[in-house]
Amino acid sequence: MKVKLILPALTEATSPLFRPIKYSLFPPLGLATLAAYLDAGDEVDLQDEHVERINLTGTPDLVVIQVYITSATRAYRLADEYRRRGAHVALGGLHVTSLPDEAAGHADTIFLGPGEDTWPRFLADFRAGRPGRVYQSHIRTLAGLPPIRRDLIKRRLYLVPNSIVVSRGCPHVCDFCYKEAFFEGGKSFYTQTVDDALAEIDRLPDRHLYFLDDHLFGDRRFAAALFDGMKGMGRLWQAAGTVNTVLAPNLLERAVDAGLRSLFVGFETLNPENLIEQRKYQNLKRDYSAAVRRLHDLGVMINGSFVFGMDGDDASVFDRTVEWAIEQGIETATFHILTPYPGTALYKRIANEGRITESNWDLYDTRHAVFRPARMSGRQLEEGYWRAYRQFYTWRNIARGATAHGSLLSGLRHFAYASGWKKFEPLWDLVIRAKQSGAMLPVLEGILSEFGKRPSVSAPLVSPVVPAQSEGHRVIPLVPDLR
Repeated sequence: MKVKLILPALTEATSPLFRPIKYSLFPPLGLATLAAYLDAGDEVDLQDEHVERINLTGTPDLVVIQVYITSATRAYRLADEYRRRGAHVALGGLHVTSLPDEAAGHADTIFLGPGEDTWPRFLADFRAGRPGRVYQSHIRTLAGLPPIRRDLIKRRLYLVPNSIVVSRGCPHVCDFCYKEAFFEGGKSFYTQTVDDALAEIDRLPDRHLYFLDDHLFGDRRFAAALFDGMKGMGRLWQAAGTVNTVLAPNLLERAVDAGLRSLFVGFETLNPENLIEQRKYQNLKRDYSAAVRRLHDLGVMINGSFVFGMDGDDASVFDRTVEWAIEQGIETATFHILTPYPGTALYKRIANEGRITESNWDLYDTRHAVFRPARMSGRQLEEGYWRAYRQFYTWRNIARGATAHGSLLSGLRHFAYASGWKKFEPLWDLVIRAKQSGAMLPVLEGILSEFGKRPSVSAPLVSPVVPAQSEGHRVIPLVPDLR
């Protein structure tokens, strides 16, 4: 059987604002996992349009396309073309699960939710000549998951070929997140066994890893056992976590001992009212500054995530947020415009209030205002978003953030990483277009090794968290901080 697995390019990855480095980081692990269920005699082709042109020659027996909201238009065009040629087309992913009726018009089969239970069942039905139209996931387990087909991944095209996922979902229920819609009908957070996760890690070459889990620390017992098992492997790794797990006693130390060097932390907003509105309760009454200090004291770099446009935000939110992040010495920041994805609680609320202003899915890229904000115009929201990026990554503010660290070495590391990430994009562009992203991996490993240097792994724990007070929208900690 001839099978083609396709990850179409996100719209923003093909726009004039294309940042090649952002879309050449990670290979499509989901599709490589599906490939692991195929028979040894099957002919498999995995293509990622972010790093290569899709080869449209030939007619496979089966075409599988992973669909995100801003790749939906492109995915549907590819699906329609392959169906016209006579291939059986299957669509799955976040957008398909959120809008199954829309996706069904472009597919012979659609998958709703994760595919660990439905994909093997579909393959059996397809080989028997009776494939179904809709496969809905209900059984949630990673037990018996076959090894990912990493031989299909073109490693040299990615800066981080050693990406890995050892869990699914997240234990939290934030209104703006796709998670609840995608995992409807079963568990919304579950993990591999520790032994299976360690075995997958052991199969990966080189030192560097990137855990793409939504929340690697979500099951603290699993995370602690995983980190203990990784200790001594000599790995350097990055992941995503939450403020409350950063502040949890002992867990972060174990992660650092196992090689954690960079954490994506979802601060999202400095306004407690926004946290309540979005049901991001795990950040409430948490001292963000203490979380930042704790990470830096342990030698961990921070990529802070911030979302603009919540109902408590006015036009002053951008400058205040950027200034706070710089003062804290956060190395890199990822800014987003609040985006009400279909299927989320946020979308339902905003739609019920008549505030959705755009139904073009290409614009749901967290860079455009697709709804009417409560306390500013959509234009102000977009302009403030772009201004935040410009301000945070000026040479002056990179230098200011570097001086927020307690030592010259830490400041130099900060300056090197932040400037290298944003200020040398033309160089990254050349490397990526020359298909040599993988050749830069030793540079990344060298930088992360430097971040691991610190006075002591056992930095003192922060004192018990005291609720923060707010002055307007600014959080003022009463006790002198993640994707």
